Amino acid sequence: MKVQFFTTLGCHLCEQAEQLLAEVQASHLSELHVESVDIADDSDLFDRYGIRIPVIKRTDSTADLGWPFNEPDLLKYLE
Repeated sequence: MKVQFFTTLGCHLCEQAEQLLAEVQASHLSELHVESVDIADDSDLFDRYGIRIPVIKRTDSTADLGWPFNEPDLLKYLE
């Protein structure tokens, strides 16, 4: 499974979400591939996610998961 992780530099919430993603990947979903996308590099992404980051989006879905989320929320979204 592949997800995009919308983030930007200096975002402390993004750092927390990234750690949570790493923990879920290590303990539950070793096949999870995370692509980090810096929204500062794209004005459309900045407009869409600027006030919502960190955001995780499965590449096979239109739904996304915005912060705040915890491990159970993340696992449910990734099912």
